[in-house]
Amino acid sequence: MRSSFALIATAGLVAVALSGCTAPAPAPEATTGGSSELVEATGEFGSAPKVDFPTPLTPSDTECTEIIEGEGPLLTEGQMSLVGLAVYNGATGDELQVTGFGDEDPVPLTVSDTTLPGLKQGLTCAREGSRVAVVIPEKDGFGPNGNESIGIAPGDSLVMVIDVKQAFPSRADGAVRLTRDGFPAVVLAPDGRPGITVPKNDPPEQTEVEVLKQGDGEVVESGDTVVVQYTGVLWDDNSVFDSSWENGSPVTFTVAEGEGAQVIPGFSKAIIGQTVGSQVGVIVSPEDGYGDQANAKIPAGSTLFFVVDILGVL
Repeated sequence: MRSSFALIATAGLVAVALSGCTAPAPAPEATTGGSSELVEATGEFGSAPKVDFPTPLTPSDTECTEIIEGEGPLLTEGQMSLVGLAVYNGATGDELQVTGFGDEDPVPLTVSDTTLPGLKQGLTCAREGSRVAVVIPEKDGFGPNGNESIGIAPGDSLVMVIDVKQAFPSRADGAVRLTRDGFPAVVLAPDGRPGITVPKNDPPEQTEVEVLKQGDGEVVESGDTVVVQYTGVLWDDNSVFDSSWENGSPVTFTVAEGEGAQVIPGFSKAIIGQTVGSQVGVIVSPEDGYGDQANAKIPAGSTLFFVVDILGVL
């Protein structure tokens, strides 16, 4: 889906007190400035823009300007969006990459520390339906060494024009539902990160699913690719073996009954038939997990427990 620059930008060149409260929306991490206001990007939203700006642009900090106004709240930490992305050398004006516009697959970008620092800051100025111009100085871009492979010399700034085609929430927003006695307890941090306590009793022999929050979005069907946040723990010792929250970004998986699934059967069983916006807890039996084969931090024969936030369907 992503070509060279998007991959570089999202792969790194790019202890929480638990409570039931919701954190207030933070302010954008960048503001408009003299450099970003000089970027012109014409054309219809969602189509490759015609971009023009004087060179060189040399901002001291990352700047962003909303060229086409979107709707809804600004993107915040942990949110994934699908975008069209046009990237230029701010010193020379050279086009570096234009991708995700028109009929092309959009580029998934997340507001997180896994993203290029200036790009992360710029995304916090945008919302679904926005076209934003972002101008990024060396310190928030590729640093003092630049990136010769894509045409960025030391000291060069970056100019990006981003159309936010779709934005996913960072957490499930459905109505809270009570769970039965004996089911693992889940308490949420202000950002939605789950804290899990597995009971001391023996696990059930079969996979069991509970809806923790009931969303009102579309129903997930077999074969769908879903956007989720999740945390998985071992039933035996309550240790976390994998978590998208800890990894810094929501993830996409194809769920299916049988062939085509990119996850273990128990994960698919938990999500298929549920609605977007829901949070589900699933006790995964060894049969629906990794069976008698060990996998990374998961011993053979393990019962697993996942909390999964269903954020969207691609």
